Amino acid sequence: MAIVDFKGAVIRLTYDVGMTQDGKVIKKASSYRNIHESATAEQLMDVTSILSGFSSYPILAAEKISTGNIQN
Repeated sequence: MAIVDFKGAVIRLTYDVGMTQDGKVIKKASSYRNIHESATAEQLMDVTSILSGFSSYPILAAEKISTGNIQN
């Protein structure tokens, strides 16, 4: 039976920083590392709210990206 060995997780916040002359959205992403494996969605949302307070740009997306090794 295969298992996934957790290596790490990152929260990536994507911000709307403006518009191009063509009317396309300009995006900027910031990543925050050292996210605990057992962090709940509610905890991640709380952290996202706090981190977004440090920026003057609105958030387009918040993602949790987990990495791990698949082993037998």
